[in-house]
Amino acid sequence: MFSVSDVEQFQTKHPDWQLELVDGSIIVMGPSDYESEEIGMEFARQLANWVRPRKLGRVTGSSAGFILPSLEPEDGEEIDREKRNLRAPDVSFVRADQLKKTKRDFVELLPDLTVEIKSKSDRIKTLEEKIQLFLQLGSVVGILIDPDKLTLTVYRLNQEPVVLRDNDKLTLPDLLPAWELTVSELWPPEFD
Repeated sequence: MFSVSDVEQFQTKHPDWQLELVDGSIIVMGPSDYESEEIGMEFARQLANWVRPRKLGRVTGSSAGFILPSLEPEDGEEIDREKRNLRAPDVSFVRADQLKKTKRDFVELLPDLTVEIKSKSDRIKTLEEKIQLFLQLGSVVGILIDPDKLTLTVYRLNQEPVVLRDNDKLTLPDLLPAWELTVSELWPPEFD
């Protein structure tokens, strides 16, 4: 069983490795395929271009680590702060009131928006489980982008997922009023 402290020590020895801590196991994350990374960067770029000038919060990519709170303990169990998960969504948004000043460390909070992009080797079920964990812990919205099906699926706790395609517009009025993104803008262009 590894802890967040163990991940920090491991990261110091291997600064180029991207790591997550899931239920006491350290997971080494491999690089994304090119298309998935390009889609993630485009989503983050469009979101950050809206968020930053309005000072609404912070947008980060796949290397930003979030120390997650534990789910409610079972009867009488105590929460062991060292056994919490450390996860890194592909793109995340944190409202300004949650993080007024950036930190030079992992942050102990939940992003308000969690985005996962399916890479070539990912399994949809695993990504959905990760999004659901963030929602159960308190994230407002989770998004799964699937380049294979050209879909963007929006998840909210205790609601049916909403699947968007092509010229559908993603809006998040409960989180980012007036922001919108046309799904087809995420797909990488083809150059002549």
